[in-house]
Amino acid sequence: ATAGPRSFSAAEVRARCAQGACLVSCHRRLYDLSGFVRLHPGGEQLLRRRAGTDVSAALDGPPHRHSANARRWLEQYYVGEIEPGDEQGFAAPNRAAVAQLCAWYRDGLWVPQYYNHCLLPQDLVDWQKPLLWQVGYLGEKYDEWVHQPVDRPIRLFHSDFFEFLSKTAWYVVFMVWTPVVLYLSWVSYTSLAQGNTRLFSSFTTEYSIPIHKYYFPFIFLVGMILWSLLEYLIHRFIFHMKPPASNYYLITLHFLLHGQHHKSPFDSSRLVFPPVPASLVIGFFYGVLRLLLPEVLGLAVFVGGLCGYVIYDMMHYYLHYGSPKKGTYLYGLKAYHVKHHFEHQKSGFGISTRFWDYPFRTLIPEETFKKED
Repeated sequence: ATAGPRSFSAAEVRARCAQGACLVSCHRRLYDLSGFVRLHPGGEQLLRRRAGTDVSAALDGPPHRHSANARRWLEQYYVGEIEPGDEQGFAAPNRAAVAQLCAWYRDGLWVPQYYNHCLLPQDLVDWQKPLLWQVGYLGEKYDEWVHQPVDRPIRLFHSDFFEFLSKTAWYVVFMVWTPVVLYLSWVSYTSLAQGNTRLFSSFTTEYSIPIHKYYFPFIFLVGMILWSLLEYLIHRFIFHMKPPASNYYLITLHFLLHGQHHKSPFDSSRLVFPPVPASLVIGFFYGVLRLLLPEVLGLAVFVGGLCGYVIYDMMHYYLHYGSPKKGTYLYGLKAYHVKHHFEHQKSGFGISTRFWDYPFRTLIPEETFKKED
């Protein structure tokens, strides 16, 4: 028989908190959020403010409604029960937040008897095997399953080689593509400086427009703006397509492209685009620009877009693992992106900027940030 939940005394919980743990208690159930709280918007500031307290509710500010996914997320950190009679031994610094946490259970949240990290009742896949070949069989259950995030690493392939190519550390993207951006920028600028590049020269020589080297920064900026728009369109219409429940291959493709990220949003090895598959996509877009624009002009636009991509990937990683200061632009953007993952998967597609969410009417309503986490 499987062992039941462990019991914790008030003294033991205090000792763990004194060592830096961040614990939440509710109805005698104890949750250890030590590894996650820094990933929550404002979590780093909360840890600093709670220094010296006995037990911390890892929720800050006035009570607010949490999404169903946030409630499910909490159960991953269940570690045991507080010993009977010891509940009054805690002096949580934010009683209102604890009361709100407890209210989740009155809302009908399913609570397991105890947490088994290997297999939850709502799991529809075998986490001990590669997921890519399993998700296609979920059919009509896939869309709901993939948008119920978990905090655990994902393995996609049986092959160690392909698994290696499917993940990467964030700094690899910066190390690989930054030298390419710098080199191609130099090539573009020096080529424009020769004065041989003209726009519309393939149609007419009389009215063609010369492109001077001084235009390079503006062309570069156009490339970055085009990438920003392309990022939004890909994220919204490709990454967030709803694959037909009857199509095994489209479900598998969706999970490979983006579903894996929504299922495990804090898998650090899958937050940026690995260089090998990225080079294929980047090469495709370069070929398209070569067909549409004069060679040097297309290269200048391309390198601006490539720089925009690198910034986007670095920004995306930071929004998941960074701890921006409350009140800053990046803090708001992190909260915005967390909302996209946990509740508003059909809106809030901007990552490095919210700009395109405005004209396309996919902005997450501002009032949700005042009422929810």
